[in-house]
Amino acid sequence: MKLGLLTAPFPDTPLGEVADWARSAGFEALEIACWPKTSGASRRYAGTSHIDVDVSAAEAKDIATELAGKGLAISGLGFYPNPLHPDRAHREAVIDHLKKVIVLASRMGVPLVNTFCGGDASKNVDTNWEDAQKIWPAIIAHAREHGVKLAFENCPMIFSYDEWPGGHNIAYSPYVWRRILEAWGGDVGMNFDPSHLVWQMIDKERFIREFGKNMLHVHAKDLMIDHDGLYERGILSAGIGWQVPRMPGLGDIDWSRIFSGLYRAGYDGPVIIEHEDRRFEGTDEKVKRGFLLARDVLRPFIK
Repeated sequence: MKLGLLTAPFPDTPLGEVADWARSAGFEALEIACWPKTSGASRRYAGTSHIDVDVSAAEAKDIATELAGKGLAISGLGFYPNPLHPDRAHREAVIDHLKKVIVLASRMGVPLVNTFCGGDASKNVDTNWEDAQKIWPAIIAHAREHGVKLAFENCPMIFSYDEWPGGHNIAYSPYVWRRILEAWGGDVGMNFDPSHLVWQMIDKERFIREFGKNMLHVHAKDLMIDHDGLYERGILSAGIGWQVPRMPGLGDIDWSRIFSGLYRAGYDGPVIIEHEDRRFEGTDEKVKRGFLLARDVLRPFIK
């Protein structure tokens, strides 16, 4: 295993500087955020563009070589949009960029692109799955042609009212994952984040036992249930007002049990800290402090 971080919380810091700090802090891998370059508003922890997807093949290779020279592996390129968005123009734009990220990964020799399956919050899961079966095969074929695999994160994308009630990503439960793997398992795997199972009350260890062999990448993020918020809003709020993302070690996850399950499942890939903890944001120093705290919690399990 290698311990690393997702670069998204450093939107204004060049990739080389992020890499230098990460290596000096004892990290071994980076998941590189590759959203489109834009000056418009974006959701929290999205919009960071650490590599321009339109760089030449030679430039892409140089970036990978530079990071390797710093002693850092690239766990994957990360772009988490909504390819099943109800607005056709938006959907086509994000799919076009996702395809460019796939080409970039191929040019860099990075075998994995992390993303979302997507979802239309106004539709039920089964109808969304019908849409996915129409939209995703062409994207998957594009990735296959470039020697790249896709890893869907198991995040429902329900954090705010513009994502409620159905969420913006249907790849969150065993019910859907069995379909994804049956249809596309040779080309698509999971970017596993245990925090998303906490508030859904999905058994984390059983989930790892069933899907561990299909996990290509792991996000280390914790989550705390605010029981006062849960009392106030109830479970029909789908987590809004009571799911609180935290740095590993500060939430409700027992990381010893997570790693026990991963090791038993044979997972030996990257473990990438995903920073979404409001207690450790606002300044560069606070963001780094959060990563260092998580590093010290997780490091004993990374061998």
